[in-house]
Amino acid sequence: MSYIPRLKEEYNSKVISALKSEFGYKNVMQVPKLEKIVLSRGVGAAVSDKKLIDYSVDEFTKITGQKAVSTLSKKDVASFKLRKGVPIGVKVTLRGEKMYEFLDRFVTTALPRVRDFNGIKSTGFDGRGNYNLGVEEQIIFPEIDIDKINKISGLDITFVTSASTDKEAKSLLSELGLPFKKN
Repeated sequence: MSYIPRLKEEYNSKVISALKSEFGYKNVMQVPKLEKIVLSRGVGAAVSDKKLIDYSVDEFTKITGQKAVSTLSKKDVASFKLRKGVPIGVKVTLRGEKMYEFLDRFVTTALPRVRDFNGIKSTGFDGRGNYNLGVEEQIIFPEIDIDKINKISGLDITFVTSASTDKEAKSLLSELGLPFKKN
């Protein structure tokens, strides 16, 4: 028997039935699901120091367990001394089992390490069922050794769901364990 992540098992056993009863779906295929998680970071200082991209790629690879890629600038911006095709950011897209594993580690170990944590804001929805979240310090992840980082920087996390409304997406993410603030 192959390994199934804890959150994927929980989604199949509890979350589907909870969302079916809450929204009155007639078919299991109508129930929204988490499609992918994208972690990204813009590294503006990489214009002058190319090593910063390599550091960010290494950090993202440690955090997610999947090789990160650098993103390239799309056009020239003279005021930023930026040329087209220069590495300017880092991203990694998680799907399948690695996505569920990352979400589990994020909810159970990384978020509780945030100082003065009261829950995540529920204002990050985009109107199409996707949720964006900014993390101010990468040191909340236990995979990052605080003594070996050269600069504390943040990252953006995007949860892409198949939900058609923000209410459905919020219910899905709440059932998966994201601790939203109470209004």
